[in-house]
Amino acid sequence: MAYSSDLPAARGFIPPQSDEERRLMRRVEELCRVARERGIPRYMGFLSDREQDLAKAACHKADFAAIRFWGGYAGAERKVLCLEPPESWQEEPVAYLRMTAMGAGGDRLPGHRDYLGSILGLGLDRVCIGDLLADPEEPKVFYAVVLADKQEFIASELSSAGHCPVRVETCDQLPPHLEQGIERELKEATVSSLRADAVLAAMMHTSRTRAADYIAAGRVEINHLPLRAAHETVYARDIFTVRGVGRYQLAEIGGKSRKDRVFISFFQY
Repeated sequence: MAYSSDLPAARGFIPPQSDEERRLMRRVEELCRVARERGIPRYMGFLSDREQDLAKAACHKADFAAIRFWGGYAGAERKVLCLEPPESWQEEPVAYLRMTAMGAGGDRLPGHRDYLGSILGLGLDRVCIGDLLADPEEPKVFYAVVLADKQEFIASELSSAGHCPVRVETCDQLPPHLEQGIERELKEATVSSLRADAVLAAMMHTSRTRAADYIAAGRVEINHLPLRAAHETVYARDIFTVRGVGRYQLAEIGGKSRKDRVFISFFQY
């Protein structure tokens, strides 16, 4: 895919948009202060990509550089913020669970939403749970990356997902074929412009009118922030969440065709 330098490459940092996001940044700054003054590692639960951007900004503001994000495997989406001063001991903040559906088959097998809902139903916050991964080699098996101090609790308390009984086992790592994350099919399309409705329509294989209707109904987020207008410009690596439909990432923006249409590549989560 050809690249054109006159097209926007990536979205810049967006400051906190809500009291919740401002509280997150203040919390990160406080953890940075504690880690620096006491020389001990501090950890914050699993963060979305948007929350990771805010955490990076907070660490920069606090002038604290000894940070890393870790989600349990190389391709993780949700990651724990690790603040680890030089020469301090490092803890392993995440652990793994293997969840096997019992006595179910076909469409009755629990999916991502079932497992997530059941784990949250144990009284845990979303920050306690990282990625949930279906095993393509074993249809009845899902793996969960969770905070290390919640592993035993979930393993002992979780007995079903959706309407299906499940067996939960602790494990030391993900199987090798999941270590690099799920390989997603990269698709290509051309769009008339980088307006949100045009790009969303191409990714959803629908009309711009229908894509604009989703946006007007408040059903679309970009990078976990509400998309307020169909004409907004989108950027490479933007993540679209369409409530009730799915999630997509605009992976790359290419050059233009002879008919002045823009090449894009994208995938669906």
